[in-house]
Amino acid sequence: MSKKTIAQSDVSGKRVLIRVDFNVPIEEGRITDDQRIRAAIPTIKSVIDRGGKAILMSHLGRPEGKGFEATESLKPCAQRLSELLGKPVGFPSNDATDAAAASAVVAMKNGEIVLLDNLRFNKGEKKGDSAFAAKLAALGDVYVNDAFGTCHREDASMYAVPMAMAGKPRVVGLLVEKELKYLSASLASPARPYVVIMGGAKVSDKLPMIEQVIRKADEVLIGGAMAYTFLNAKGQGVGASRVETDMLPKAREILEQVARTSCKVSLPIDHICGTEFTETGGRSGVFEGDIKSGSMGLDIGPKTQAAFVAKIAAAKTIVWNGPMGVFEWDRFSAGTRAVARAMAEATTRGAISIVGGGDSAAAVEQFGMADKFTHVSTGGGASLEMLSGKPFKTVEVLDDA
Repeated sequence: MSKKTIAQSDVSGKRVLIRVDFNVPIEEGRITDDQRIRAAIPTIKSVIDRGGKAILMSHLGRPEGKGFEATESLKPCAQRLSELLGKPVGFPSNDATDAAAASAVVAMKNGEIVLLDNLRFNKGEKKGDSAFAAKLAALGDVYVNDAFGTCHREDASMYAVPMAMAGKPRVVGLLVEKELKYLSASLASPARPYVVIMGGAKVSDKLPMIEQVIRKADEVLIGGAMAYTFLNAKGQGVGASRVETDMLPKAREILEQVARTSCKVSLPIDHICGTEFTETGGRSGVFEGDIKSGSMGLDIGPKTQAAFVAKIAAAKTIVWNGPMGVFEWDRFSAGTRAVARAMAEATTRGAISIVGGGDSAAAVEQFGMADKFTHVSTGGGASLEMLSGKPFKTVEVLDDA
């Protein structure tokens, strides 16, 4: 997936249509986390600092394509971007494809920025509609995909727009370039030992990734609620822990596949449990081996933490996708914290460490450790699908390097 980047493209005097990911949390008109806006700034500055005109487009939330909804407008994002850049950001209308938006783009001077409003106000965005895409495509001389978090979705702005701009430059932004470098290129032939840590709630969500990594990794460490489906498949008592009963045959099949590979899979040997799925956990305790009836695993236990930390410490390439427990609750955050610290320490010794978006990225952010790793992905579902080896049509359509 070696693609031409915006830094390699001539943008002077050109209208550069940039698909960003400004899908940020907004409460009562105020942005509560501007990380995604900040992540787009290097690409935006690459355009405007070289005399280009940056036309930004994004979705926000889940409006149903029935027109403008004030609570889902990107206007607060325009205001926040303006504050971060210290310059005006145009916000011409509440419809990305109306005459006011088109006129504002035509009137742009070199170095200026315009943000179009929420693409999902139009049902053509989710449907990948070619007529809607053609209106957006007409606004730009260059197309840039810098929205990694939606690269696994073939929405109009992600696929139909660059298709409609065939013959014009179609490139990746600096954020997507970085994601491709770490989630694709660096894992094509990883430095070994290559250790993958997987957690989270569902085996079903991670199944393609599991099947991919057991063919390439030296070791896979499994924690989180998904571990209990595997332990139950092995015949171990898991009490009231979450088990995907419909996935038990597949879990047994995966364990049989592992036995035929050189990859090792490590499951928890002890568990921090509670009798309730609450912040206090009801009556909590540590169980080694079988979990007694009425108790549920809510974090990996201290012996498992120590074993996982030792394996991470010896690794040269580490990929982590999914927490080890209910990290949002302090009582059940120790396992996830231990993994994060071990990865951070391995990074200081020269290991490549990749945090695969979603809840794992949220955890390291919560722990104040987001800057301690080689790469923290901005895409939850997108990073999971890329780590699963799935091709992205939204990237394939762009110009090769």
